[in-house]
Amino acid sequence: MNSQIRAAPALPELIVHVCPGGLEHGGGIGRMVGYIVEAWRDSGRTPKMRVLDTRGAGHIFFAPWHFIRCLFQIVRMRRHLPLLHVHIAGRGSTIRKIFLVHFSRLLGLSIVLHLHDYNYRESLERFPAPIRAMVPSIFRSVGAVVVLGEDDRLLVVDHLGADPARVSIVPNAVPAPREGRPRGGDSFPVQIAFLGNPSRRKGLHDLIAALATTPLRRLDWHVTVAGGGSEVADFRNQTDAAGLPDRITFTGWIDRQQTAAVLRSADILVLPSYAEGMAMSVLEAMSYGLCVICTPVGSLKYVIDDKNNGMLVQPGNVVQLADSLVTAIGDGKLRSRLGLEANKTFRQRFNAAHLPNVLERIYAAALQSRRKDPELTSECVDA
Repeated sequence: MNSQIRAAPALPELIVHVCPGGLEHGGGIGRMVGYIVEAWRDSGRTPKMRVLDTRGAGHIFFAPWHFIRCLFQIVRMRRHLPLLHVHIAGRGSTIRKIFLVHFSRLLGLSIVLHLHDYNYRESLERFPAPIRAMVPSIFRSVGAVVVLGEDDRLLVVDHLGADPARVSIVPNAVPAPREGRPRGGDSFPVQIAFLGNPSRRKGLHDLIAALATTPLRRLDWHVTVAGGGSEVADFRNQTDAAGLPDRITFTGWIDRQQTAAVLRSADILVLPSYAEGMAMSVLEAMSYGLCVICTPVGSLKYVIDDKNNGMLVQPGNVVQLADSLVTAIGDGKLRSRLGLEANKTFRQRFNAAHLPNVLERIYAAALQSRRKDPELTSECVDA
C-alpha cells in the first residue's frame, strides 16, 4: 500500500462514509463499511464516523429521492468540514458519484474515493460516451483513491488518470470471530457453505452440477446456500432436477449473526465465481479457519495460494470443481491444514483490526492534498 504524507494534519471532527444501500442494504460494500466503522470505534479513535446512503432500499424508482436527501445531509454537515469516504461501484453507483464528488468539491470538502467493483473496466465500457468521459475527472480530483488490488490500481492510474502517489491498495478485511468453530476435522456430514446472493456470476450452477456427479453423490455432505436474490428459484429448480433437494438448503438472505452461525458450523466454503472484487465471504471463511475452494478471479488470486491456504479451480470447470470437492470432503486432515493456513493469512493480512491505522494515514493524505492546493495539483511524497 502506498502512503502519501508529508505532515499529518489533524483529522476533522467527522468522517462520513457515503455508500449505496448503507449498512443494511449495501451488500458486500455495506458489510465492509460496517467493519470499518466498527474497527474504528473499537480502536478508540476520533473523530466519529457516520454513514450516508445514496441509493436506499426497495424499488429503484425511489433511488433519486435517497440521493437528493444524501446531498442535503452533506450540505447540513458542511459547517463541520467532514472528510467524505465515498464508496463507488459500477453502473448507477458511478453516475451518482460523478455528481456527488463534484458537488462536494464545490463545498470545499476533502474526499477519499474507494473503488469496490468486481469488474470496473467492463462497467466503464457499458456507459454511454458522455458518462464514460466524465468518470476520469472524479478519480483525478479527489485527495486519495483506495482500490482492492493491483489490477484496480493499474486501471485507475493508467486508464482513468489518477495520480499514482494518491492511490493506495487496501484489501477488504473482516473482524476476527467472536466465537470459534465447535466442529472437528472428522465430523460428518461435511458441511459446505456458499455465501452470497445466488447467481450464475458466482458460479452456483457449476457448484450444483459438480455436486450431482457420481463421485460426490457417494460422499456424506450437506450444502447451505445463504443469500437471496432474483435467481434463487432457478437454482432450486436445478437442485430438484439433480435429485439433491435434501442435500442442499437455501436459506434466503441472512444477517450477520446468522452468517456467523453458518460459518461456525461449516467445514468448507466454496465460491466458484466468474468475477469478484475481493469476496467478503472468502475472507470471513478464512477468519473461521475453513477450507476455502474458490476461483482466482479479481483480487482473490492475491489471497488464496493453491494447495497452501486453500484450493483454486478455474471458472466454469465443473470437473475440476468436483475433483477438488471430493478431495476436500474425503480428507479431514487436508481440510484442517488448509484452514489453519487460511486463518494465519487472515490474521496477518485481512484482519479488520488493522484498518484504522491504514485509513488514518490515507485520511491525513487526503486532507493534506486539499489544504495545500484546492485544485489538487500539489506534490505529495511517499512516507
